[in-house]
Amino acid sequence: MSQSVMYSPDPMSSSDDTPHSTDDKLVYMANQIGAFFKSQDIDTASAKIAEHITKFWDPRMRRAIIAYLDAGGAGLDPAARKAIEALGPKAADAGFTRR
Repeated sequence: MSQSVMYSPDPMSSSDDTPHSTDDKLVYMANQIGAFFKSQDIDTASAKIAEHITKFWDPRMRRAIIAYLDAGGAGLDPAARKAIEALGPKAADAGFTRR
């Protein structure tokens, strides 16, 4: 009997044995935030994505996604890309507070 592994395009999924990079996960998350704001124009959507990332992502995550964009940003949807471009290096440490 052969065992099959289901493929999941979700990089957050651990249903297969393929390692997923942190960058893949961050791109997925940024694009998911963008999908939430998809009904809005790109300027509004990107501003809301940037606001969410600034408020809720750990500074290490923000630094990583900014560095990823600086290296080309493959896979980022247009609104997410625009949001991360707007963040800039100073945003990497801004806004995050632990509760």
